[in-house]
Amino acid sequence: MTKVLFVCLGNICRSPLAEALFRKHVEERGLSDKYEVDSCGTAAYHIGAEPDSRSLANARKNGLDYSHSGRQVIDRDFEEFDYIIPMDASNEAHLRYGDPTGQAHIELMRNYDPGFEGTDVPDPYYGGEQGFQNVFEILDRSTANLLDTLESK
Repeated sequence: MTKVLFVCLGNICRSPLAEALFRKHVEERGLSDKYEVDSCGTAAYHIGAEPDSRSLANARKNGLDYSHSGRQVIDRDFEEFDYIIPMDASNEAHLRYGDPTGQAHIELMRNYDPGFEGTDVPDPYYGGEQGFQNVFEILDRSTANLLDTLESK
């Protein structure tokens, strides 16, 4: 079983959406028995909170319905997950600094978005509807490409 953890700052916009989209791609390909997926935040702002209502509404508009309860990354995550996928460079740095194992596989989400490797998934929190749609499209592409990459190994 391959375990994948998606990470953003608060775990209410980008990372739970990435988790839901990755899970959708896994299920569509009949691979549910091969993957375990979760998401979390580097900050404790939204522990126990549902995803941002605007993110949920945008996902529903795009045919995806999901739920999640926000949580913060914990030391055990670095040992339990095979891949830790942060949404941006700031969260990547936080994860690398906080990795008690020093060995976790941490890689930016957009490394799986051809032509945008090394760049951030923008945070839509302070933006409007178009920002949430843009993030949905980025994460839909990137999670599908991540699954392609994992399946080719």
